[in-house]
Amino acid sequence: MEDGKIRAERNRTLTVSQDEIPVLEKSIYSPASLGIDSSIEDRIFNGDILETLKLMPDEFADLIIIDPPYNLSKNFNGTKFNAMKDSDYESYVDSWLPEVCRKLKPNGSLYLCGDWKCTSALQRSLEKNLTILNRITWQREKGRGAKSNWKNGMEDIWYAVKDPKNYYFDIEAVKQKRKVIAPYRENGKPKDWQETGDGNFRLTYPSNFWDDISIPFWSMPENTDHPTQKPEKLCAKLILASCPNEGLVFDPFLGSGTSAVTAKKLGRHYCGIELSREYCLYSAKRLLLADNDKEIQGYSDGVFWERNSHPQGNRSTDKQTQGELF
Repeated sequence: MEDGKIRAERNRTLTVSQDEIPVLEKSIYSPASLGIDSSIEDRIFNGDILETLKLMPDEFADLIIIDPPYNLSKNFNGTKFNAMKDSDYESYVDSWLPEVCRKLKPNGSLYLCGDWKCTSALQRSLEKNLTILNRITWQREKGRGAKSNWKNGMEDIWYAVKDPKNYYFDIEAVKQKRKVIAPYRENGKPKDWQETGDGNFRLTYPSNFWDDISIPFWSMPENTDHPTQKPEKLCAKLILASCPNEGLVFDPFLGSGTSAVTAKKLGRHYCGIELSREYCLYSAKRLLLADNDKEIQGYSDGVFWERNSHPQGNRSTDKQTQGELF
């Protein structure tokens, strides 16, 4: 929403004007609509998570991405989440996670995001419902750090499935292009790397530690005023690895819509639940913009590039794509 903030000329943080709201609201649905029209594909639902989940069919999602409130005191556009005892936080997760897991297809996958403070509670709760296959840790480089403790520069993503013998996973779709610092040659030719005019690169399979993610900031068109927004590049890795083309990605804490927008850019369907009307408007506008802009920062030519390593630079930040739609 336009909030009267004075922003720098090059600041591309997404805003929604009053003139845009009537059109954007047409693509935002209430939970009550599920009682009339059971369609969930490519829809944003503005409502309470438990109320909405009860009206949704089971086993519809190929992939579920969950980015819930962490166990921190945080203001989400007027809705305050207060830190609590670990046991109480685990009970909070237990209150909605079983319902979310019921929406997953038998061969589907689920990713659950958290930080160091809440990750153990998330693991315990998730183990009650699904089989955990791995924990991804990604480097969250943002902020100047703390004076009386180590700076929190990492977050976790728990990876789980319903059936550990039958689930979709495409490792070839998430290869990473890394710079070769000490190129090795065999018989005078590059071994397992490519020599190009822009430098030497190697395609590698990803591990469960990701150090190539850039947090959205003011000069990136994907940036919004949501306080805990995840990067499109991060969601792209999860979607390409664990959701087939034209499959459906479900996000029960949609926020400003990153998972839905990324799914649309990558040829997948989406469905999301979000309590905040303003964040739903952010999502709706970003989804409309994605009709004409399919770029994902850090992902091009079918591979993920190391942070700041693309020879053409960060092309998506050079485009002014955030302006008014109407």
